[in-house]
Amino acid sequence: MGKVKIDPFVFWTSLVVIVCAMVMLVLNRETAEPYLDNVMTSITYQLDWAFQMLTFGAFIFLLWLVFSRYGKIKLGEGKPEFSTFTWGAMLFTAGMGTSIMFWSMMEPMYYYLGPPFGIEPKSAEAAEWAVAYGLFHWGISAWALYALPTVVIAYSFFVKKRPSLKMSVALGGALGKYADGWIGKTIDILVIWSLVGGLGTSLGLGVPMMSAVVGEIIGVDQSLGLNIAIISVITVIYCSSAYLGLYKGISKLSDINVYLALALAAFVFLVGPTLFILTNFSNSFGLMLQNFAFMSFYTDPINKSGFPQAWTVFYWAWFAATAPFMGLFVARISKGRTIRELITHVLLWGSIGGWIYFAVFGGYTLNLQLSNLLPVTDILEADGGPAAIVEILKTLPLSKIVLPFFVVLGFIFLATSLDSATYILSAIATKELKDRQEPARWHRMTWGAILAVIAIALLLVGGLRVIQTSAVIVSVPIIIIYLLLAISLIRWLKKDYPTSLLDEPVVKKANKK
Repeated sequence: MGKVKIDPFVFWTSLVVIVCAMVMLVLNRETAEPYLDNVMTSITYQLDWAFQMLTFGAFIFLLWLVFSRYGKIKLGEGKPEFSTFTWGAMLFTAGMGTSIMFWSMMEPMYYYLGPPFGIEPKSAEAAEWAVAYGLFHWGISAWALYALPTVVIAYSFFVKKRPSLKMSVALGGALGKYADGWIGKTIDILVIWSLVGGLGTSLGLGVPMMSAVVGEIIGVDQSLGLNIAIISVITVIYCSSAYLGLYKGISKLSDINVYLALALAAFVFLVGPTLFILTNFSNSFGLMLQNFAFMSFYTDPINKSGFPQAWTVFYWAWFAATAPFMGLFVARISKGRTIRELITHVLLWGSIGGWIYFAVFGGYTLNLQLSNLLPVTDILEADGGPAAIVEILKTLPLSKIVLPFFVVLGFIFLATSLDSATYILSAIATKELKDRQEPARWHRMTWGAILAVIAIALLLVGGLRVIQTSAVIVSVPIIIIYLLLAISLIRWLKKDYPTSLLDEPVVKKANKK
């Protein structure tokens, strides 16, 4: 296979930027936090229209690709490297992490307490929209933001034969020679920062939730020591998976992850209020479909409730900030797929997985609240989300088995996000990757260790939220990157595939050029 070499400029510069930025943010946390919060608020309120146009525009652009003559273009020669199930499992687990475990239960409760459209809180109408908005936020639109970079990067890597998993290389069609200069390097470092910040949010949600459940199982209070122990266990799992690589580690762990996730959802569905879960999902799904266009562009400029900015726009900014990582990873595992197949599978695998979890866990939680079986909203407001999740799980039959199962699933969900992130961080900082080459193992382990140290350091000083916010702020320049990605792909397609050439083997024709 040959040895792979790191890109010293990207590796060392990104490392210095990450360390310096985190030290500065943490040391000045008291002043940085309100300042960044104000910047974030300004972004969500003043650029709400931009993020909504971007998200809906990405969806329309992808639909055009699927139904156009370019949809049949094959990304790489030969058969797909992974089965459809394993491929779908890897893209879903990399994109979701423990976030779906947390928000599928808590998000409907937040909407019940603070519904959109001026609806009265805790009303019957608020309950109807509780799961519907969750289905919208974790559905097609979110995965469209992931799918667009994926297609362009996969085309660059497999069709254009550019042996590098870097965002700058995928922008070559739009930037030309500038993609190899300081502009390209800056974009790659920006992607690494957004990825590290994105992982900070996964850990920021996942670790307290896991700590609360583990504390309930073993009978101890949540503490810094328990959080560090949880991060240590997760680190061992994801570093082992990343060390084994894409074929022996990451793909296998993702399969296990999906089987366990489906098993837990099936259990809750069967032992819970099955009929309510089904009818509520049907009603919620219908509400979402009927109002999809309005929800996509809803900014509430007259009443100024702040709901779309606090939720929808924040989510789109968040998904946009983490999309380059997802695009790089999913592109790498998509050899042998057509453009049409790649887009439809990313949109459907991701959306269906999110919808299943919101239907089952959101429906189960909503039923507990509405039936007065558990005052979920009271617990949420008094003790926070992790405590509410513990109480929700304790209402299930066989809760003494469910709680440890939930912990194992949480560990694996976090590990599958982090192992793919470790893989991509090392790939971005590698000069070239050809065919089935992977980043050097020592390189993968280095980034794995860096992520663990960052996570523990931020827990010790309490600077996790500042890093999360700064990562989402990065999504502003990423709006421009999305436009450049679309331009890059369109230019390549028009150059490589004139109408007269589409009847012949497309990959060979493109490679001749």
